[in-house]
Amino acid sequence: MGKAIIFMIFTMSMNMIKDETCKSIDKGPVIPTTPLVIFLEKVQEAALQTYGHKGFDAKLFVDMSLRENLSEIVEAFNKLPRILNGLVPKSDLDDFIGSYLSSPDEDLVYVEPMDFVAEPEGFLPKVKNSEVRAWALKVHSLWKNLSRKVADHVLEKPELYTLLPLKNPVIIPGSRFKEVYYWDSYWIIRGLLAGKMYETAKGIVTNLVSLIDQFGYVLNGARAYYSNRSQPPVLAAMIVDIFNQTGDLDLVRRSLPALLKENHFWNSGIHKVTIQDAQGSNHSLSRYYAMWNKPRPESSTIDSKTASVLPNICEKRELYRELASAAESGWDFSSRWMSNGSDLTTTSTTSILPVDLNAFLLKMELDIAFLANLVGESSTASHFTEAAQNRQKAINCIFWNAEMGQWLDYWLTNSDTSEDIYKWEDLHQNKKSFASNFVPLWTENSCSDNNITTQKVVQSLMSSGLLQPAGIAMTLSNTGQQWDFPNGWPPLQHIIIEGLLRSGLEEARTLAKDIAIRWLRTNYVTYKKTGAMHEKYDVTKCGAHGGGGEYMSQTGFGWSNGVVLALLEEFGWPEDLKIDC
Repeated sequence: MGKAIIFMIFTMSMNMIKDETCKSIDKGPVIPTTPLVIFLEKVQEAALQTYGHKGFDAKLFVDMSLRENLSEIVEAFNKLPRILNGLVPKSDLDDFIGSYLSSPDEDLVYVEPMDFVAEPEGFLPKVKNSEVRAWALKVHSLWKNLSRKVADHVLEKPELYTLLPLKNPVIIPGSRFKEVYYWDSYWIIRGLLAGKMYETAKGIVTNLVSLIDQFGYVLNGARAYYSNRSQPPVLAAMIVDIFNQTGDLDLVRRSLPALLKENHFWNSGIHKVTIQDAQGSNHSLSRYYAMWNKPRPESSTIDSKTASVLPNICEKRELYRELASAAESGWDFSSRWMSNGSDLTTTSTTSILPVDLNAFLLKMELDIAFLANLVGESSTASHFTEAAQNRQKAINCIFWNAEMGQWLDYWLTNSDTSEDIYKWEDLHQNKKSFASNFVPLWTENSCSDNNITTQKVVQSLMSSGLLQPAGIAMTLSNTGQQWDFPNGWPPLQHIIIEGLLRSGLEEARTLAKDIAIRWLRTNYVTYKKTGAMHEKYDVTKCGAHGGGGEYMSQTGFGWSNGVVLALLEEFGWPEDLKIDC
């Protein structure tokens, strides 16, 4: 037996021992990644060591593809010369990457959207201001820039790529995000629908449904390294919105089985939590919980550095799961998930019942009931109507805080029974104001309880401190994390604005319009300054894009474009209202 094989067996045995000793701390499942991803993480680590931190983007290296089969390239990589501390000389690493790896830009190729029209008939009829209309048409034209299809060579040899071989054309967010992302796609679709791009929107949904068919849930994004987590579940909402504009029952029929699978994913196993309210009634709610306990491959070197301050492998693995679970939430990262808001290593996502996830699931259940009724599946519709009623009751029992007028995240402590049933206590509600506290407004009947009035929620939002000159801040904590103050993100702006509109209260509609005007102005002025749409904005001042987090602020940008177009479709822009700050 060769020395290399003996060493591999020894290493695997040691890892199994470590896994066993860590089970008392980290009990969750792990979905293994692919050998290709594991190898590209090694390239990523070598590249950081060789090239240094300046301008380094860890994701780039796990997005690369192979020019030859994996075993030959691994052999060539292992033969690279190494000097002090295993560092590969720059010229040698340059030559290796140039010879054996290909840029991610070659894997998704440009494709003209089949249904793009420069100025669609009936486009944004409420926009009367010529300056705003010209900008809206430029934003609409960005769908052409962001339209891609998976290259033929990826479809022919998918084993050489971390990119997943989706069959239909896609709209990517932009910049470093060169693949489809789950919850981004909802707001992209809202923008596509405003521009009458119905076939492109349906193609995106069909791609996401194919991921459920393959994995049982929609992945965070269309990469092999995202197979161990999802993102906020909004696929049913996409299908409802497309149906409402197209009447496509065939899409509903084809998608419904996948929606049932996705609903099961979020309401079973590690995602499901049973909690007993103050009156002794049990409720089922859900949490984010990634099936992974190692550094996220797309940020492997970053996560490893974050965890380096922890004393042992077990605590590191626990942190890695919490970081991946925060990424599943879409809020990566935020003090919302931390027991100590200034310390990322205290991230505890799996110990939190999140308001927004359960509001998304309530909407999913209502949407599935609606879609099932459309195609004559009355028993499915009845089941999900009842499920929605139960979740609505749970949301109001567990999350609602009458004193604050908000729904609050709930921190889980050790359960009091052998059946893992948690007992509700007021002190475990997180009393901090987050934008996510207002997501239940987005679902129908969120204020149907006699004790919960839309007026109270509106007043709470206005006095929370979250409402800033250019939109809604995500939190009130300025930690340097990108989902904290002073950043505002497009999806939460839209959810809250649309939720306020759905309430039917005039005071709520007035507030919704005010927030929309602030958000549209900052998007417009920033676009004029930079020539680009940005993924997030600094809401403390008009005309500034956001910052913070583990990468530079990105441009493009899928959901930003979609939210702008959706808001202009809803509110329009009068001729005499100025768009500048």
